[in-house]
Amino acid sequence: MLRKTRILLADDHAVVRKGFRLILSQEPDLEVVGEAGDGELAVELAGELRPDVIIMDIGMPKVNGVEATRRILEHYPESRILILSMHKDAVYVRESLRAGARGYLLKDSIDEDLLRAVRAVAVGEGFLSPAVSRTVLEDYQQTTDPFDTLTAREREILQMLAEGKVAKEVATELDVSIYTVDAHRGRILKKLGLKSSTELVKFAMRRRLIQ
Repeated sequence: MLRKTRILLADDHAVVRKGFRLILSQEPDLEVVGEAGDGELAVELAGELRPDVIIMDIGMPKVNGVEATRRILEHYPESRILILSMHKDAVYVRESLRAGARGYLLKDSIDEDLLRAVRAVAVGEGFLSPAVSRTVLEDYQQTTDPFDTLTAREREILQMLAEGKVAKEVATELDVSIYTVDAHRGRILKKLGLKSSTELVKFAMRRRLIQ
């Protein structure tokens, strides 16, 4: 009996997930076993369902796709993740690959490349949409990014602050002191070369950490 590739869909738009499910369910070797509407749930379901492939939208609420990829691979390194994005910019591809994603699929090429990308990632191969040029790969290999110096906790606090939460809210949610949050904030600003909360929010928006 043919073993099907088990797939988790993570996208904040229900209509998009429905479309993906329709395409994938028509293939005898593919099976959608779960759906997540935000990055936090995607991390949770990755542990519960242990899918072969996770199709992950890069821009999602609560936890963005790149950070969700990092968290999943930290706990489940055998996971194979395909990032979906509308952006061809090198920065998005670099962030995704450095987080551990096996593939990067542009949303405007889904009709032609989705099945090919899923099957490639499922067997451990990499996949980049053809429109993502060689210069993107070169940029990924050569660039040192200060964002990579942030710890997992610092990235978590960065996103929460960028979403508009004050230090007290962050401290309560993470069960730490306000002084600890302030210390993390100071290190984040220093590592990223930023000077204010406004610059921090702009940085997070450029990186698609928040919508």
